[in-house]
Amino acid sequence: MLDLHYVRENLDAVRTALGKRNFPVDTLDRFVELDTERRRVIGEADAINATRNSASKEIGTLMQSGKRDEAEAKKAEVSGLKEKQADLEARRDAAEAEMHDLLAGLPNLPFDDVPVGADESANIEVRRWGTPRKFDFEVKDHVDLGEALGILDFERATKIAGSRFAIMNGAGARLSRALVNFMIDIHTTEHGYTETLPPFLVNRTALFGTNQLPKFEDDLFHIKDDRGFALIPTAEVPVTNYHSGEMLDASDLPKYFTAYTPCFRSEAGSYGRDTRGLIRQHQFEKVELVKLCMPENSEEEHEKLTANAEKILQLLGLPYRTVVLSTGDMGFGARKTYDIEVWLPSQQTFREISSCSNCGDFQARRMNTRFKRAGGAKPEFVHTLNGSGLAVGRTWIAVIENYQQPDGSITIPEVLRPYMNGLELIAA
Repeated sequence: MLDLHYVRENLDAVRTALGKRNFPVDTLDRFVELDTERRRVIGEADAINATRNSASKEIGTLMQSGKRDEAEAKKAEVSGLKEKQADLEARRDAAEAEMHDLLAGLPNLPFDDVPVGADESANIEVRRWGTPRKFDFEVKDHVDLGEALGILDFERATKIAGSRFAIMNGAGARLSRALVNFMIDIHTTEHGYTETLPPFLVNRTALFGTNQLPKFEDDLFHIKDDRGFALIPTAEVPVTNYHSGEMLDASDLPKYFTAYTPCFRSEAGSYGRDTRGLIRQHQFEKVELVKLCMPENSEEEHEKLTANAEKILQLLGLPYRTVVLSTGDMGFGARKTYDIEVWLPSQQTFREISSCSNCGDFQARRMNTRFKRAGGAKPEFVHTLNGSGLAVGRTWIAVIENYQQPDGSITIPEVLRPYMNGLELIAA
């Protein structure tokens, strides 16, 4: 959430930034109206309160002086002020509530170096790693490969749950588990993250904290009871909220967390896109990276987090590219985002496998996660960062497709073989 005082004092700058994100800037017109109304009623309420206090003293003096008639006349004169003041305070509260809701619906403001554009066509590639393999046989996609090997079953998953679900079997399931363990081991032993296993159900307060609510209500799978639970769309929600409502010490920062979880998304509005295979499922798995840090370090920490995610692809020998997202393609809560896109031979293109975002203090303000520097300094909001390290299903796809052999078998990358009990080849 944006800082109310910053918005109030920098309206033109906020309008410009929102315009870069293709967000309707006239939303701020209502903010100005509400802020003007709020200031007006506060001024009137304060004046009435001062009048009531003065009258109370005057009435007391008159009563002590035995001037009861004058005191009663004064009481009658100010008798309606209490109700008027209560009405003004109610109007102030209503204005502040609407201002809060309005601010909750504003996206984060992009950093100055984020490319301006309407959509993904304005994204800019910043680096590329690896050379796509040249095949001397007809390339198959992960669906055909997985079904032929008996390690991927969509038909029975649809029978059990519905479309956009999958079942992995045998070496396919083992490969998925191997990827998870490999990623977690690298992030904890080489990159300094602390492994955590969070709840897979969260409440509405947590979902608001990481800006899934109110904007992305329809993307969630809600539990139909009176507790307001929803299945997590990403581990970012429970892990980033770990210190919500807390005051941290500057010496405790930065904090690095990594978590493996299933993720659940309704994919509202995405029907007709990426419906084949594992690219866009209702249930999928990720290894998430989350950081909490001091404001002056967040840009450096963002670069490091992105590099941590890239390292997994490098160790797996999977070609990829990294792009910085434009203002029109960036997520609601981000100030800057890098997408890491892995090469998929069957599509002859790069596909997103990780999105690494610096959210500044946007989420921390919603969660009320602050820290104090030494010497009694004023509390500040932490900066939060998150990224996939990596999306497990899409990494599985990339391994299957990039390491396929002419006979349809799959070579296991060397770094994964210890996690596969020494298996070197998935074959029929």
